[in-house]
Amino acid sequence: MPPVIRHAEPADLAAVKAIYDQASVYANTLQLPFQPQAKWQSLFEPQPGFYNLVAELDGQVVGQLGLQVMQNPRRRHVAEFGMGVSEPFQGQGIGSALLRAALDLADNWLALRRVELLVYSSNESAIALYERFGFEVEAELADYAYQYGNYISALVMSRLRNTA
Repeated sequence: MPPVIRHAEPADLAAVKAIYDQASVYANTLQLPFQPQAKWQSLFEPQPGFYNLVAELDGQVVGQLGLQVMQNPRRRHVAEFGMGVSEPFQGQGIGSALLRAALDLADNWLALRRVELLVYSSNESAIALYERFGFEVEAELADYAYQYGNYISALVMSRLRNTA
């Protein structure tokens, strides 16, 4: 059964925090381990241009994607996103479902031209997912972040919607 993708509700806070508390999830984001629940509360407060999606499977929140439309008037055609999928559900299409929903929102409802992201160059499964959805590497950022005692690089990827 495919996951249900919906807007996150305040009742999802603990489930979203639990996803990002998992080692493989926080290791592949800029999040730190041992974050307090208050840090995640901001995802559930109204913010201009922010769309907070969750993937629910059998009543359990198993993934989250935040899509942020840029608020600078000269970049309102652009959004960036970040996402996480619970470890037991990785590789099962949850990320694809979240990304498909976010891109539908971007393309068909928000009139966005560009969607961009940063991904660690070592995160091969995420890179493959983004490439399947038409994202291309634009640049590599050396020593971008610190992970497990080492500096790691990140890729800037984007997808441009053809408006012709």
